Amino acid sequence: MDFWPEFLASSWGKEFVAGGFGGIAGIMAGYPLDSIRVRQQSSPSGSALRILRQVATTEGPLALYRGMTAPLASVTFQNAMVFQIYAILSRAFDSSNSSTDPPSYKGVALGGIGAGAIQSIMLSPIELIKIRLQLQTQSEKGPLSVAKNIIKTESWRGLYRGLTITALRDAPSHGFYFWTYEFMREQLHPGCRKNGQESFNTMLVAGGLAGVASWVCCYPLDVIKTRLQAQTPNSIVKYNGIVDCFQKSVRNDGYSVLFRGLGTAVSRAFVVNGAIFTAYETALRVFFNNGDSNTIEKQEALQADNAI
Repeated sequence: MDFWPEFLASSWGKEFVAGGFGGIAGIMAGYPLDSIRVRQQSSPSGSALRILRQVATTEGPLALYRGMTAPLASVTFQNAMVFQIYAILSRAFDSSNSSTDPPSYKGVALGGIGAGAIQSIMLSPIELIKIRLQLQTQSEKGPLSVAKNIIKTESWRGLYRGLTITALRDAPSHGFYFWTYEFMREQLHPGCRKNGQESFNTMLVAGGLAGVASWVCCYPLDVIKTRLQAQTPNSIVKYNGIVDCFQKSVRNDGYSVLFRGLGTAVSRAFVVNGAIFTAYETALRVFFNNGDSNTIEKQEALQADNAI
């Protein structure tokens, strides 16, 4: 009975819930664009506008939200854990810094790489189910039904199809992600890394640019990941791993296939990650009930030091 009040009273609890708010805001803001991106990557051709018109005409606008239940149900835990793992690792890689100072940019980048690699373990099955749902022509199956079908036809290992390419994508992309956010918010609002006084506009722009940087640096890997995870036992084209998928994709569609849907992904990334960081930082300020978010920085530093 006393678990939630005690949990929310701790800095870990506040971080967890704030991360959840950030993740939910990101999913709600960018899911339709994500559905269009996945269809662009897995189909032979089609612009974002053409796919949008086709989906809206033949399947209805709500089809763009198909498969959202799977990531939305898990996003609180996933997003919260990523931010907490990042906070811990960024200071672990930069232990020479004072606990009251923000981590160096080197610590930020290394912490992001570590957080991305770890989160790929829990993200890979979720993205597999999401992609299978997004590519359905009709909403005949839910996430649990898709998961059961994967296990039945491809065994338990089938749920982790694409794990290696997910880790290869997420580790460097999260390094760029957190580094870009910390660098850009300091450029837009000098001194804010120390005092935590950045404006909402700074959060939105820095978060949006962080999302764009993380996608641009790893986009070809994401195309390969989508094609591998979209593959089923009944697929016409068979891929025998990352290299085989790369070779067949380039042979059939040219090198441009590796950047198919990039415009949609970048647009979505700016919207989603601006929403994530704004919701996350705002929730922390509300939970700590202090207009001076320097208190938040100190709490996070203490939390990270204790964990180390």
